[in-house]
Amino acid sequence: MSFQEYDTDHKDLDVVIVGAGFSGAYQLHQLRKAGFSVKVFEAGSRLGGTWYWNCYPGARVDFEYLVYQLSTEEVWKDWTWSERFPGRDELVAYFDHVDKKLDLSRDISFDTWVTGATFDASAHRWVVSTKCGRTARPRFLILCTGFASKPLLPDYPGLASYQGTIHHTSKWPQDGVELEGKRIGIIGTGASGVQVIQETAPVAAHLTVFQRTPNFAIPMHQRKLTKTEQVELREELYPIIFRRCKQTTSGAHVDAFYRGLLEMTPEEQRLTLEDFWERRFLAVAAFPDVYYDVNANKLAYDFWRDKVRKRIVDPTLHEKLAPELAPHPVAAKRLSLEQRYYEVFNQRNVTLVDLNETPILEITPKGIRTKDGVEHLLDVIVLATGFDAVTGSISQIDIRGADDTPIGQKWSDKGLSTYLGLASAGYPNMFFPYGPHSPGPLTNGPACLVGLKSEFQCDWIVDCLKYMRAHNYTRIEATPDAEAAWGARVEAIAKQGAWYRAKSWYTGANVPGKRVSILTFMGGLTLYSQLCRESAEDGYKGFILSHLQLSTI
Repeated sequence: MSFQEYDTDHKDLDVVIVGAGFSGAYQLHQLRKAGFSVKVFEAGSRLGGTWYWNCYPGARVDFEYLVYQLSTEEVWKDWTWSERFPGRDELVAYFDHVDKKLDLSRDISFDTWVTGATFDASAHRWVVSTKCGRTARPRFLILCTGFASKPLLPDYPGLASYQGTIHHTSKWPQDGVELEGKRIGIIGTGASGVQVIQETAPVAAHLTVFQRTPNFAIPMHQRKLTKTEQVELREELYPIIFRRCKQTTSGAHVDAFYRGLLEMTPEEQRLTLEDFWERRFLAVAAFPDVYYDVNANKLAYDFWRDKVRKRIVDPTLHEKLAPELAPHPVAAKRLSLEQRYYEVFNQRNVTLVDLNETPILEITPKGIRTKDGVEHLLDVIVLATGFDAVTGSISQIDIRGADDTPIGQKWSDKGLSTYLGLASAGYPNMFFPYGPHSPGPLTNGPACLVGLKSEFQCDWIVDCLKYMRAHNYTRIEATPDAEAAWGARVEAIAKQGAWYRAKSWYTGANVPGKRVSILTFMGGLTLYSQLCRESAEDGYKGFILSHLQLSTI
């Protein structure tokens, strides 16, 4: 029996998906193949999710092209990449290719911002509302909102008085901003900050970088790709690579180094680190004990510090960009990839402002005033200030569950709670791949969602809905006990490592007033997928499944 047979309104859907990035696109494709009626509501004007919105200068992915794509054969068999780490424009073109191959747009409502959703317990349906007035009543709600879709905007005094151009990196105008010959100020040195800094330094009249914490950026090892090498890979290795991604901790085809640094002799440590530094983008974070052992972490940091200092001409900047003592453990924050980041600070037109010494006092009509009294005159201010990550992407929507409590309020009052990083007690028939308490943000995105990582989660959801359809279930909800046990497991794994020893989005500590707790599953994709499969194989243990009484329809 299909879900539609329960409906008196033929307009009711099986599923509404929010978001048309990697997970939304793949989820739509797989659900349609399984025979479900499904629509996607996407706030942007085209496919791509984060790659639609993030059009700032220098934006590019930090996973290799080999694994940062859908494993669907009709998509990859005739697509050719130009770089090892594709840039934003190429990723937008890739999504256009995905759309053409899978015919996705016919079931996507673009420019449709979801503002709220309320669960109707009497009908086992969600009522989804949008800013443009469109509504839907799906049986299931799947939030493919990504982990970084709610920008963190600083509340500096005088911000509204600024007379120049100012944009957050995630709200960059689609037609770009004129930067050549401008006095540019960039606040923040996280991943997007590093990319913008590299891109704007060569063209700016003057670039002022406002840094709170140095970024432990590592070499990207970018290179151009040939069509010939990709044809050979597609013919021989692509299916093997995609299967391998499902077997690794990170969701990439090459896992972390199987041995710890402290298992090696000093000579082997140095030679292995040198080899990784020159060849692999994982570099100093490739060794398992770096995440859990203080001494291994120090070895990795000291190696990184000495490598970086050799690239910085001014010795006074050594302590600013690569301090003698690490301000936090390696990998306690997500490591960024760079191409010429540290060389930028050797340019005469670049100034670094240490916000620990001279914090920003106010934004003036003409620029930024710091505590030392200096007014930095700027034509353009770039806010590379990050995101209310992981939970913010969901809680920014007014989602009310069975007891009418907004999910943001639940997580604020009681702390983050999910089951399997896919669902939350009190919010039936709702799933969120790549969301809180899943390994999503720390692994290769498409892998967790799409056959690789995002694929795994989306496939799990499709299988769950097929199971419910076969057994005529119309409601599924995580139990509070299963949720509590999952939260305890996530917390216990995180406390074994260094993640609480840095102020980062991994714990929400970067957001003023946000409850600090680990937001992602740090046990890796291999363990995560095993636990999810065990629940499914045991009849979706940890969930309560129920039928809608026909007399109530």
